[in-house]
Amino acid sequence: MTGNRRGFPLKIEHNSYNAFCRTPFGAAPCVSDVTLRLLLGDGMWPDSVLLRYAIGESAHTLPMHFHSHMLGANVFEAVLTLPSEPCLVFYSFEASFGGSAVYYGNNPQRRGGLGAQYLQDPIPYQITVYDGGFHTPDWLKEGVMYQIFPDRFAKSASYVPPAKRDDILRRKWGDTPYHTPGQFGGTYLANDVFGGSLAGILEKLPYLADLGVTVLYLNPIFEAFSNHKYDTGDYEKVDPMFGDEELFTKLCAAAKELGIRVILDGVFNHTGSNSKYFNKDGKYPTTGAYQSKQSPYFDWYSFSEYPDKYECWWGIKTLPRVKAMTQSYLDYILTGENAVIKQWIRRGASGWRLDVVDELPDEFVKILRRELKQENPDAAIIGEVWEDGTTKIAYGVRRKHILGRHCDGLMNYPFRNAALNFLRGGDGAKFVSAMEALRENYPSFAFYSAMNSLGTHDTPRIITLLGVGSECRDQSKDWRACFRMSMEQYQRGKELLKVGAVLLYAFPGSPTIYYGDEAGLEGFEDPFNRRPYPWGREDRELVDWFAALGKLRRECPALRRGDIRYLAGTGHLLAFLRSTEGERLLTALNAGDEPAALALPWTEEPERLLGAGEWALTGEGPVLMLPPRTGGIWR
Repeated sequence: MTGNRRGFPLKIEHNSYNAFCRTPFGAAPCVSDVTLRLLLGDGMWPDSVLLRYAIGESAHTLPMHFHSHMLGANVFEAVLTLPSEPCLVFYSFEASFGGSAVYYGNNPQRRGGLGAQYLQDPIPYQITVYDGGFHTPDWLKEGVMYQIFPDRFAKSASYVPPAKRDDILRRKWGDTPYHTPGQFGGTYLANDVFGGSLAGILEKLPYLADLGVTVLYLNPIFEAFSNHKYDTGDYEKVDPMFGDEELFTKLCAAAKELGIRVILDGVFNHTGSNSKYFNKDGKYPTTGAYQSKQSPYFDWYSFSEYPDKYECWWGIKTLPRVKAMTQSYLDYILTGENAVIKQWIRRGASGWRLDVVDELPDEFVKILRRELKQENPDAAIIGEVWEDGTTKIAYGVRRKHILGRHCDGLMNYPFRNAALNFLRGGDGAKFVSAMEALRENYPSFAFYSAMNSLGTHDTPRIITLLGVGSECRDQSKDWRACFRMSMEQYQRGKELLKVGAVLLYAFPGSPTIYYGDEAGLEGFEDPFNRRPYPWGREDRELVDWFAALGKLRRECPALRRGDIRYLAGTGHLLAFLRSTEGERLLTALNAGDEPAALALPWTEEPERLLGAGEWALTGEGPVLMLPPRTGGIWR
């Protein structure tokens, strides 16, 4: 039993990871029972023990009753019946002795597991209460995802984009993206284009299939002014730089023949100022909200002084924010017979990734789910969230993204943060702690549907971060634009990326590759993380490594849906088992610069499926010897 961290003389313990203290582990469905137990040191007999719990703003207590005496402790128990609606329940404990109360709650890091004593106001533990009838697509949970920034992945001689646009800067494939003001104004416009297209993606489908990819996530493809297309101009059209609607349908059909689904980026929180809906510069023949209060789109936007002062996304004037619950907007995007989300499903898409889902009303996402599932019950919804999706509060509202009835899964930035910390020299114990806290808070469907990645279009390239060690924000942007790693830096980054890739593919959730990471593409932050894919100059060793991992993921059920149990998480060493009824796989990683030894609990030599490491029998038992900056998977 743990000692007191604050000098209390009493011995009290609750461990939310321990099945004896809390059953079941982690999130639980509505109207189910959770058994909670508190251990008091031998000889401690309280006047009373209370379970304190809160649902929203409503606080409650429940008496705890003596359960047993074991392991030198008196055990008190309460059974809590969870609410009938999805929510978060927070709990702690209060033990009274002779008129004085001692409180026990979560640890100061709010990570679950062993907690701490408090004089008052304990930090509570969390129980995520979710809709038990909620189901997510198996193809999402068990897939391998590949994220494409369409302008930068692949060109095709079969598609020549229209030449009529005079507001873009056409670039040579392989050049460094512009990051300074262009010739069309005094601000950076993100209007340099390299010519990637849907036809280019179509031609590279065999390459993606060989990587083991089963899901393509495309950054926005809809007509827009910029190269990134997050400033939507027309939700109903493919941007002519990429192709057209017929080409999109052809891409989806060809991808499905190879076992690959396509999901689209839905930017429904804001539009572009140069859109047919706002039309600030009059580029569309429609009457936009900026031009007239009689515009059919006027009610979509919030003006403080018409027409030049309006609500924008993060104050960016080219991205006017939409009032998403406006009925005409709901009809257009979600509920109408030919609503935007339905049009693209009919053209072949298999789901949506929702941009800045925190900034959309929960009710909007709930309606989106209802309408989408009526169109295609097997379609998927992924939300962009950068934190723990159960604890996220945005605009004063605690979000319900993964309590059921909303998203199937979320972008798993907590995984990326923990993995990056480990790979760059952090303690493996911190990775375990962060991921176990997430596993405790997330319903199983959300944990296994999480979009795990080491990099995205919004983060620096992973190989650069691992090779250099930092984002180099102390240097100028011009310096970061021109920077290329030395051979030594690249080799270090490559070795650690291979370790990180093993972790990515072996961990529960959907491993997601940001285009070019598997080829050794370098770069710091946006726009340097959006360089064109280096066709013909790929790092073939890395590509083959990712392909081998994709093959393992496809062949090994335990990697797709097995449970997880950690064997080691200390220093630069991390190891865990993924198990199903018929298969048990070991993943072992050494992110350090020195060899590491992993003691194993069995005597037969495991079968190496991928990676480096040698099995040895020592005087202290069987061990797996891992060279520096290596990792692997064993059966």
